[in-house]
Amino acid sequence: MNAETELKFQVAPRKLASILRSGSRRRDRSEQALVSNYYDTSKHKLKRNGLTLRVRKVDGRYVQTVKASGSGSVTRGEWEHEVSGAKPDLKQARNTALDGVATKKLPRKLKPVFQTDVHRTAEIRRVRSSQIELAVDRGRIGAGRRSRSIAELELELKSGHVADLFRLARDIERKTAAELDLRSKSEQGYRLLAREGDGAQRAEPIWLKHELSPRDAFRVIAHSTLRHITANADPVRNMDSEGVHQMRVGLRRLRAAISLFDDILPRASTARIKAELRWLTGELAPAREIDVFLNESIQRIAGQDVPKRGARAIFKKFSGQRLAAFRRARDAVDSARHRRLLIDAAEWIESERPRSADDRTIAAYAAAVLDRRLKKARKQGRQLSDLDPGQRHKLRIRIKKIRYAIEFFGSLYRNRDQNELAGLSDRLKRIQSALGSLNDFMAHRALATEAALAAPPPNRRALAFAAGFIVGQEREAAQNLIEDASRELRRLRRLSVQPSE
Repeated sequence: MNAETELKFQVAPRKLASILRSGSRRRDRSEQALVSNYYDTSKHKLKRNGLTLRVRKVDGRYVQTVKASGSGSVTRGEWEHEVSGAKPDLKQARNTALDGVATKKLPRKLKPVFQTDVHRTAEIRRVRSSQIELAVDRGRIGAGRRSRSIAELELELKSGHVADLFRLARDIERKTAAELDLRSKSEQGYRLLAREGDGAQRAEPIWLKHELSPRDAFRVIAHSTLRHITANADPVRNMDSEGVHQMRVGLRRLRAAISLFDDILPRASTARIKAELRWLTGELAPAREIDVFLNESIQRIAGQDVPKRGARAIFKKFSGQRLAAFRRARDAVDSARHRRLLIDAAEWIESERPRSADDRTIAAYAAAVLDRRLKKARKQGRQLSDLDPGQRHKLRIRIKKIRYAIEFFGSLYRNRDQNELAGLSDRLKRIQSALGSLNDFMAHRALATEAALAAPPPNRRALAFAAGFIVGQEREAAQNLIEDASRELRRLRRLSVQPSE
């Protein structure tokens, strides 16, 4: 097995050539036409198990490659063997990651699912004592009648140190505005196959091995959350409201993971990453808040006992603010600061060592984390009706982190324990939803009050009436939400099951 350590970037097509021209010698450069067929079953068994199987035609030869993805790292397992033709030969895939899913029936069930046709120009760069292959790929990926273009840069560490790989990545980002993109060609192919296009992407499932250390488990989780963030960059650029929401979810999940593993992470470097994650979250927040206010509060008053003039005025005002907020989110994602954050976060996840030794397995660590956090949430929840809005907001964040912890650690529990886990997650979701609505009401009250006070004189009374109507409706709903959250908090219990070792 080879260990493939690589970073992939989106680069504007017009800038790809400039990457190759700078400082390379011809003898260090190669050009190849690469046609690759990717194979899987009709139910995508390989994909579900984090595996990729392709057969690539290279200079008249056929090379079969098995890759183990989903390992939570920029380093992946890779097994290559030359085969006699364009179809897979599973005899050559013995002693690879495919062994775990290979059955006698698998060869008959495999079929080509998509294809890439790429022209690759590659050269070796020497960075300090390391050798790094820089490869520019141009071409297309096709699945049936659907296809899309490929224009990307890959950096692969051939020998040396991971730090040098990131050093070169930063240099290229400064010169070309290259943006880290953690999606492989196979992932793009499966999305094309599913007709998912460039829309918002949800979080992927996380699978943890029981024998992992807490630090290695954090690496798996953190890489997954970073992939969630980077996958939604283009939807944010397209001012897709769900894309903004999903990127914010990805950011919250990474910040939650940092909190859950706080006792083992290095303080100084973690603080720098947390500060940048807060910055990006803050740049996206107005777009989400105003979008929710517009869709869930302002549009709801249409047709009710609100003067049409007031309804139109408040809708027009916040439609303009929504557009400005989405442009702010787009500009943040297009910024050099965002591109640097992605590279810095990837290196921090990959390279930082734990602050202290911990000889527990992730199963034991997860059990302790969940038990401790559930106990704190139950204690604070007993006084929910006495909490001020700021304290309720902190409780909501605490509940949300427990929900994310269940998502992160869920694969550690036996199948027979999944129902209890799902029941707890559903209860936490109801609490979070109620507290989230209360938090939204406070934000909506501030938005509506500001809108009424700042309205021009001709619209002030009508807009103030509409704003007051919204605030009144939400105040009436608030008490029911507090009662719902209190009831669910009283029913919170410690998990009676433990992760299996």
